[in-house]
Amino acid sequence: MRRDVFQAIADPTRRAILGLIAIQAMTPNAVAEHFNSTRQAVSNHIKILSECELLSQTQLGREIYYHFNPEKIKEVADWLAPFKKLWDDRFEQLDDLLIKMQSNPKDV
Repeated sequence: MRRDVFQAIADPTRRAILGLIAIQAMTPNAVAEHFNSTRQAVSNHIKILSECELLSQTQLGREIYYHFNPEKIKEVADWLAPFKKLWDDRFEQLDDLLIKMQSNPKDV
């Protein structure tokens, strides 16, 4: 089964891993130190993030470092953009209504 970006970021642990690796490249052991779960569980999360291309890897000697791929997360931002605009427009309408109610409560 091919996972997509949305499945990958649905899990809070994977979102936390992305947050860590977005700051700096890390090895799986370094990532695992931040969680109260097994190294194997963290490696599985990293595997899923890598399959979805949210993480890339480089090898330096015996160590593998994982890097955040901001281009892939852009898919999420692009998908969310119309919803953000919709909500921004609705909140602006609500603000206008509340201002109108404060100014002239009898007209509303």
